[in-house]
Amino acid sequence: MAYPGVVRVFATTQDPDYDGPWQARTPSSSTGSGVVIGPGEILTGAHVVANATFLQIQKPSHPDKAIARVKAVSHDCDLALVEIVDPPRFLDDIEPAELGELPRLRDEVAVVGYPVGGEEISITEGVVSRIEVQRYSHSQRHLLAVTVDAAINAGNSGGPVFAGRKVAGIAFQKLHGVDNIGEMVPPPIIRAFLDGIAAGRRPEIPALGVVTQNLENPLLRRQLGLTEAERGVMVVTVDHGGSSDGVLAPRDVILAIEGQAIANNGTVQYQGRHRTRFDVALTGKYVGDKIALRIARGAARLDVEVVLGPWQPLVARSRYDQAPVYFVYGGLVFQTLTRDFLTTWDKWWNKAPKEFLYHYYMGERTADRHEVVILTQILADEINVGYAHLYNEAIVAIDGAMPRDMVDFVARLQAARGVVELQTSSGGVIMLDADEVRAATPRILERYRIPRDRSPDLPAA
Repeated sequence: MAYPGVVRVFATTQDPDYDGPWQARTPSSSTGSGVVIGPGEILTGAHVVANATFLQIQKPSHPDKAIARVKAVSHDCDLALVEIVDPPRFLDDIEPAELGELPRLRDEVAVVGYPVGGEEISITEGVVSRIEVQRYSHSQRHLLAVTVDAAINAGNSGGPVFAGRKVAGIAFQKLHGVDNIGEMVPPPIIRAFLDGIAAGRRPEIPALGVVTQNLENPLLRRQLGLTEAERGVMVVTVDHGGSSDGVLAPRDVILAIEGQAIANNGTVQYQGRHRTRFDVALTGKYVGDKIALRIARGAARLDVEVVLGPWQPLVARSRYDQAPVYFVYGGLVFQTLTRDFLTTWDKWWNKAPKEFLYHYYMGERTADRHEVVILTQILADEINVGYAHLYNEAIVAIDGAMPRDMVDFVARLQAARGVVELQTSSGGVIMLDADEVRAATPRILERYRIPRDRSPDLPAA
C-alpha cells in the first residue's frame, strides 16, 4: 500500500539555555515525520517542532521542500498542526488522510515514516498490544495511549500509524530497554486536538487538580465510611487554585467520574473494554468544561461538578516555545524552579539538589507559594562578596516574607529601599543595599554581557 500523504519534517530548533537564561543554545537540526490531514495542513508531533525557528516539508520521493510554520500545538498531548507557507499549493496533489477510530487489541497496524538510516519512506508492521493511560515523556502528563509492537525509531516521531487506510494514531515515543514496543497518540485525543483548534479552545489538557490514594485496604475503606459495596479513591491533597479547589477536600472519596465507577485500584473500564487509570475520563475534555463526580464525604453521598482548569504543579514540567523566567539582582541570578532547570544536571533525577527534587516530586502549590524561586548562580562582583557558596538554593524569605512567585519576588525587590535581606533554604542570609544594587546593575550586566536584567515576561523596572 502506498502512503503519499506521509511527509518528512525538517526542523531547525534553538533551545533555551537554563544555565545562562538570558541566552539560547546553538541551533540544531532534526527530522521527523507527519501526515497530510487537510488542505495544506500536516499533523505531526509537538516534540518534532518544539522550539523550532524554521520548518520545511518534503513529500515522498520528491527532491524539493516547502517552507512551513506551526499553526497550533498542544505540548500536553504531543501533537502539532503545521501549515504550508511557500509554495502555498505544495500539497494540492495529495489527498488528505482520514482519521479512524480507536483500534482494538490485536488489530494490525503499520507505522509509516522516515526513521534515521535512509532517505525514503519506511513501513514497519505490528499489532496493537495495549490500550491504557501512559506517561507522555514530552509533557510528563498521563494520558490515553496505544502501545504497538512495531518498531518506532528516531525520525518516525510524529508520523502516522495506519490501521487499513485510516490513521489510527501518531507515533510519539518508544520504550527504552526493550525491543519493538512503541506508543502512539490515539484517535480520541487527536480528534479532541483538531476539534479544539476549529472551535478556538485552549490547547492544554485539563487536570482534576488532586492527588489520590487507592483504597485496596478494607480497614481504610471502613474508616472512611464506605460500605462493603462501595469502591473508589481517596483525595489526599487538593491543588490550590486547581480545578477541584473549593469542591473537593482531603479524605473525600471519589466513587465515580462521569458516571463511571472507580475501582479501589484507581481504574475505570474505558469504553467498556479497557481497564485503566480513572483520569482517562478527561480524554476529550477542554479547559473550562465541567466534569461530574460522585463522592463520599463521611456519611454523605454527594454529586458535584468540577470546572476543569489546566494542570498547575508547584514545579512546572517541561516548557517549550518560551524563554526561561529569570531576574539578575546585584549579580545574583534568580529563576523559577522548573523541570527544564533540573535537566541541566546529567541524570538529574539522581544528581540535582535533593531540595529541588523534593519540590518536584512532593511539593504542593499553596496560597502562599505558587512557584519556587531559586538562586541559580552568583556573578562575582564587589557587591556580593562572601555569598558565592549560596547558589542552587531556594529563597524562603525576602525581608521576612516568602515570595509567592517570581513576579511577586521581583516586585518586592523593586519596591525595596535600604537593606534587603534574603534568606535561603539552608538558612543562609544575604543582605544587599538596594541603592547600591541599582547603581551596580549596569556594570554587572556589561561585565557579563547580559542584554537585560530580567526576562521579557517580568514587569519592567
